[in-house]
Amino acid sequence: RVQPARRTERAMRELLHHTQRKLGTWVGSAVIHMGDTNVPNALTFIDKYAAIERILNPLLLVLDAIASPRHQPAQLQSYIALRWHSPTDAVKAILCDFFKFAFDGSGADNFYDAGSCID
Repeated sequence: RVQPARRTERAMRELLHHTQRKLGTWVGSAVIHMGDTNVPNALTFIDKYAAIERILNPLLLVLDAIASPRHQPAQLQSYIALRWHSPTDAVKAILCDFFKFAFDGSGADNFYDAGSCID
């Protein structure tokens, strides 16, 4: 059921405005979905943020594994050296792709519903 969460939305707006002032520039959507069809209530909002760990953990595991070459098979070390020249360059390439495509809004039908929104 659609139900506003005014205090949570107000806190998110304050955080957004503080961050925008601090950064000076903002790229992408600044929409905060709260009490609409995308995030109908505070429980949905909490559920969205509980999913962050499940989304980021595989990425973090890969980055940690790349950053610890002594625990890698020799074949993986050779592949990283051949493809990216160093573990640091491999990590940079993975993070570049992640930040380029993870928040590009491609998960929605329009800019307003885009996956790059703040909430």
